[in-house]
Amino acid sequence: MGNLFCCVKVDQSTVAIKERFGKFQDVLEPGCHCLPWVFGENLVGHLSLRLQQLDVKCETKTKDNVFVNVVASVQYCALAERASDAFYKLSNTRSQIQAYVFDVIRATVPNMLLDETFEQKNDIAKAVEEELGKAMSAYGYKIVQTLIVDIEPDAKVKHAMNEIQAAARTRLATKEKAEAEKLIQIKRAEGEAEAKYLSGLGIARQRQAIVDGLRDSVIGFSNNVPGTTAKDIMDMVLVTQYFDTMKEIGATSKSSAVFIPHGPGAVRDVATQIRDGLLQASSSN
Repeated sequence: MGNLFCCVKVDQSTVAIKERFGKFQDVLEPGCHCLPWVFGENLVGHLSLRLQQLDVKCETKTKDNVFVNVVASVQYCALAERASDAFYKLSNTRSQIQAYVFDVIRATVPNMLLDETFEQKNDIAKAVEEELGKAMSAYGYKIVQTLIVDIEPDAKVKHAMNEIQAAARTRLATKEKAEAEKLIQIKRAEGEAEAKYLSGLGIARQRQAIVDGLRDSVIGFSNNVPGTTAKDIMDMVLVTQYFDTMKEIGATSKSSAVFIPHGPGAVRDVATQIRDGLLQASSSN
């Protein structure tokens, strides 16, 4: 109906290509236009100026011979001032862009190791964008942005990479655990050494206190009972302590059977041994 009345409508974000007798004449902006078809003018097509996106999946291999699938997302749009070039020079814009993306990716990724491919994907995207920008500008298109949205190696390679990381983390955990156990053992040894040192000090002080107490007892008994010798007093004190010790051993509920010689001679031998040991300890202190 529009052509019947020589009027055509061009939508927003779109331009139309007008020809006259098969030859390009003008680019029509959005709005209503008059095309007198009787003079050979007609509308041959529309060109969208909206931002478009093309996802390209390219298979290639890295420098260490690992095959990967690289997915690039290209955002592009036609230039209004060069609409005629965009309309006439390319018959299939998406295929042309895809070919350039393949060419750049397969020239860039093989120079990188697999790990570098993941780390430098922005460099890959920049290389694709620069090459596409130079190539497509000649056809009236602008490359707005190029993104590398995915780098996917083979499933077996991914599994191997995960295994490597798991092994590395296991080694690290084992090392940290060994260091922790080493620290615990060192601290335990230091604690045991300190405990033994303090125990030794306690035993030494206990023996010194016993010696001092016995000495005071001997002196006090000698002053109150004339004619007694120090040996007699020591024998009596040690025998008294001997029976006190026997009483304590028998009174405790957790005591085991203790077999010791018993009798007047045995008690005298025990007293002699204890007295000699205490006197030796006193003389050494």
